[in-house]
Amino acid sequence: MAKIGVLGSGTWGTALTIHLAKCGHEVTLWSAFQEEIAALSETYRHKNLPGAVIPETVQFTSDTEKACSGMDLLILAVPSIFTRETAVKMRPYVREGQIIVNVAKGIEENSLKTQTEITEEELPMAEVAALSGPSHAEEVSIGMPTAVVAAAHNRKTAMYIQELFMNPRFRVYISPDMKGVEIGGSLKNVIALAAGMADGLGYGDNTMAALITRGITEMARLGKAMGSSPVTFYGLTGLGDLIVTCESRHSRNRKAGVLIGQGKTAKEAMDEVQMVVEGVYSAKAGRQLAERYGVEMPIVEEVNRILFEGKSAADAVSDLMCRDKTTEHPDLSWE
Repeated sequence: MAKIGVLGSGTWGTALTIHLAKCGHEVTLWSAFQEEIAALSETYRHKNLPGAVIPETVQFTSDTEKACSGMDLLILAVPSIFTRETAVKMRPYVREGQIIVNVAKGIEENSLKTQTEITEEELPMAEVAALSGPSHAEEVSIGMPTAVVAAAHNRKTAMYIQELFMNPRFRVYISPDMKGVEIGGSLKNVIALAAGMADGLGYGDNTMAALITRGITEMARLGKAMGSSPVTFYGLTGLGDLIVTCESRHSRNRKAGVLIGQGKTAKEAMDEVQMVVEGVYSAKAGRQLAERYGVEMPIVEEVNRILFEGKSAADAVSDLMCRDKTTEHPDLSWE
């Protein structure tokens, strides 16, 4: 049994809290908002996780010291736009060599850093890892079979995380490609916005398949340019996460995309979804990374034009379809 502090009481942080408590660990769930902690400790339920019950062994707190001190493992589960701010709050209570698993998905807009890079910058004394993959909180919280990837700089850390998280309903693979895992987890949200827009426009399965396959190509292209292995993008944290985020009724990015495809602005869509839509923030960062590394990412580019330049989703689809003729796999050639 391990002592684990989960920082972030959103759906994902709460789902992991439920999962880890059922694995037999001693879990403390933290929120910066006292009213959230009060509601959770009174009901042992999260308003956005219907059917899920938080085990009575879980402790709740808004005290950062209590959430961090003396823990075998810390999980940083706040929305990506709050990762740096939360890491700064944690700093006085994080010991040398403390293992921290970042489970948020997103690229910081100004610095273009991944979530683990932000965490390492603010908490250089810690051993930072990532956990990612096709894992909707709504399903993990009620024990539906799920497979994810733990990525870390060293194998020992990845295996430790694997050991703590695994049970018959939650399978964990390990990987050394932390950057690839995080790039996949971030940019799939941008492609999911595009997929939702296509749904909102009334397009069908053919369009969805095109977006998923060409989207993973863009993600792998950028990942390779940034030093990651293209293989990573055809596994759970790339293609797997992309499929579930583009297709699922649980996906907040897809939901927001549907609303935008129906004519709402990005702000109106986010207000209606009532949760942080990570893809809106990652879209700008994806475009900037594509420019920095000289990588062509037409879907990401068009999503940015829709979100921030007032372009209609219908016009964006038309422009994508009417691009110059090309080959699907440039590395293949005729004899």
